Amino acid sequence: MVLRGYVPTSEETLQTLAALRLQSLNSDFSTHAPFPRLEELFPPHVLHARLPPLPHRPPAKCRGARLRAGLLAGGLWGQALAKQRAERDQRLRGRLREEGASTMAAIVEKWKLLQGMGRPEAMAAYVALVREWPGFGSTLFDVDLQASPVGAGPQRLWLGIGAKAVSLYKPGEPEPLDSFCYGRISSFGASDSSTFRLSVEDRDLLFETSQVDEIAQLLKTYLASAGAQRLPRPQEPPTSPPSLEPTVLPQGLCPAPGPWQHRPPVGSSHS
Repeated sequence: MVLRGYVPTSEETLQTLAALRLQSLNSDFSTHAPFPRLEELFPPHVLHARLPPLPHRPPAKCRGARLRAGLLAGGLWGQALAKQRAERDQRLRGRLREEGASTMAAIVEKWKLLQGMGRPEAMAAYVALVREWPGFGSTLFDVDLQASPVGAGPQRLWLGIGAKAVSLYKPGEPEPLDSFCYGRISSFGASDSSTFRLSVEDRDLLFETSQVDEIAQLLKTYLASAGAQRLPRPQEPPTSPPSLEPTVLPQGLCPAPGPWQHRPPVGSSHS
């Protein structure tokens, strides 16, 4: 979760977490200790965010300009553009290597300060840092907010389902945009195979997600385990819905590969 960017925290804390992971894996610092790759210790997206944005190419202003651009693209001009792109990509890769080396050096310096710390202590310290995020222990889902009566807001969100509440996060932000205790949820369910509806008192929220079944099952599980007096009734969709009874419940393990997969509980000790 940390490596995938699903624990929003400072870069300094991310370096400390990486150092604690090294201490847990290799014990005290040694030049002979095996070094994992940086992407196994530190979120790669943080390094990529430091790189300059790609230059914006202005559109052609008239038909003649577009025609000339098309003709030139097939000759020397096209070759020059390809060379420029290759040189730019090479500079970016070089910059990324420099940023990676600088970050690894900072991590190693923090690792040296942990001398004498045992593996259980390092693991406990790691989890203690992650627990500082208010969403610790939640299961996170990537969703797209499709409709909200409160007005326009961030479309891409994290839907966090915890033992006591459902929370909405702007990706990368530590504090939730909103949070709903289970007593406020009146109903929930699938509107179709890729749309999940959550009704909170007088609000209806629609989320586009590939994990409709998992979200519904997890909500039902938490409500049942909390001993809710009245379980919100899953909504009946207007068309034939997908089954809301998955054969396997979320287990808090690493998700299957894919850009929009069910995320495991942040409370897992896995990094």
